[in-house]
This record gives sequence, structure tokens and C-alpha cells, in this order.
Amino acid sequence: MRIETEEIAAGVTLRLLARGDVDALCAAYVANRGHLEPWEPVRPESFFTVAGQSERVHGLLRQFAEGVALPLVLAAADGRITGTITLTGITRGPFCSAYLGYWVAADQQNRGLASAAVQRMCRIARDTAGLHRIEASTLLGNAGSQRVLAKCGFAPIGTAPNYLHINGAWRDCRLFQRILHDRDPAL
Repeated sequence: MRIETEEIAAGVTLRLLARGDVDALCAAYVANRGHLEPWEPVRPESFFTVAGQSERVHGLLRQFAEGVALPLVLAAADGRITGTITLTGITRGPFCSAYLGYWVAADQQNRGLASAAVQRMCRIARDTAGLHRIEASTLLGNAGSQRVLAKCGFAPIGTAPNYLHINGAWRDCRLFQRILHDRDPAL
């Protein structure tokens, strides 16, 4: 699958994750550790190392090659990674769907980056990957992410008790979906 790099805001591009992003991705996670902690699973210390990110990037790119994930990064003009957005669990056939996850660096909040990245990912999922639907979940109290999803055409579809193990505990989540098209799936 060919993914075009696109500028989504002044000085920020959205592009496919690359092997050369390991150092910048590690620096981004270290810099945003406290910012992301309330919204993510507990990470082992190795996650915040170059070696840990190298292993993670290798795994994501393997999943991309297998067609089950689509990992993109938000990259600043100076080479810093300012966020990520990923489709995982890409499933073909009658489901033709994937799960969406994203984050934006603390110092890049309120610039519309998350909304622009989600909109672009939806176009890629529909036009390039041929997906019918994307699902996303947020913690009940994550109003910012819920606003992004609503702005990008996602509709709430329910609440899932004890859905994800986030920040050390099982958490209830709001589930959202966006239907991308109504074409028959390529079976």
C-alpha cells in the first residue's frame, strides 16, 4: 500500500512510520510520558528506550507489510515526531474494518493536528485500504478526543465496561465508529 506524505498543518506532515524514526519517536515518548500516561497502558521502562522503540517500530512495519496495521507519524519540519496515528486490527472480508488510535504531543495541542490526522487517516482507510468502517474508543473522561472524533464524523455506538487496561486499571470506554462507504467488500 502506497501512502503519500501530506502536510496537515503549517510545518507538520503526516507520513508512514519509517525505520529511521526510532530516535525521534523515542524522544517524543520520553518528552510526552506524563502527558500520555492517563490515556495509555502502563509501559515498561524499556518502552522509553531506543532499543524498545526500535523493536516496536520493527513490529509495526512488519504488521504494515502484512496488511494488518497502518502506522503513521506526525512529523515537524525539524524532524521531531509530534504524534502518531495508527490503524490496527485491519480486517478484510465482511467486517472490512480497523481500530484507530492516535496522540498529539503536549506542546502541539489545540492546533487541529489530531482532527487533521484523523480526517486524513479516514481518507486513506477508505480510498487506499478500501475499508468500510473505523472504530475508536476513548476513556469516558477524555472529552478532547471525543470532540476530535465527533468533528471527524465518528458516531458514538455505546459504552464498554472494563474495555481497556489503561494507566493500571480496567477502564470503561465510549465506543465510536465512522462508516466510510457502502460498497461491497472485496472478498
